[in-house]
Amino acid sequence: MASRILSTEGRRVLVVDQDVEDRRLMHALLTAHGYRVALAATGEEALGRVSVVEPDLIVQGLNLPDISGLDLCRDLREWSAVPIIIVSTVADEQTTVKALDLGADDYITKPFGAHEFLARVRAALRRTPGESSSPVLVAGELRLDQTTRRVTLGDRELRLTPTEYQLLRCLMANAGKVITHPVLSRVLWGPDYPEDNSALRVFIAQLRRKIEPDLNRPSYIVTVPRIGYRFRSNAEPDSQGAR
Repeated sequence: MASRILSTEGRRVLVVDQDVEDRRLMHALLTAHGYRVALAATGEEALGRVSVVEPDLIVQGLNLPDISGLDLCRDLREWSAVPIIIVSTVADEQTTVKALDLGADDYITKPFGAHEFLARVRAALRRTPGESSSPVLVAGELRLDQTTRRVTLGDRELRLTPTEYQLLRCLMANAGKVITHPVLSRVLWGPDYPEDNSALRVFIAQLRRKIEPDLNRPSYIVTVPRIGYRFRSNAEPDSQGAR
């Protein structure tokens, strides 16, 4: 028993369920085994708690009073890699597959046994040991809060179109990596993205005008000729031109 508590002590679990008794049950079960547990009853509350708690694992129901659990799972996966376990009374294969396709790591049908539940929790945490994802992306004076979709540059809030926001979020979330033209186009327009990169170049130009202090020497978005774009990380020297 002692080794189990040592291995789980300090791991943060966010439990999201509209049923009071289910929240209490999972809270009692998890805290008894050394986990630090935060609770939320709605999807909106859960999104707010994620940015504060920064959980190592989210255990969530499907039937929430404000948004569906599937929508919550999809919204979380837009910016977070935190493991998600779905707990639900719905046992049909179609719902299970959809939840997993949207990014859930596991799916447990209620009622479940305590030993099975804890084993699933341990398995999910082993896949990403000690990691949690921050909803706030920061680079220099540029700050993007993925829970509120608010983007600021210094003290000034930027007004971005939905497409500009998605483009910036993708680039900042992958700072330091080269993101190819097809990948960025797929993020913006889905599987039927245009093969011509002219539309992508237009949005890159629009975004640069809003975030770059010097368009001739960009501080953030770097062009990788014929391949794509790279968002310069904070520690990266200014070593590549923009055009």
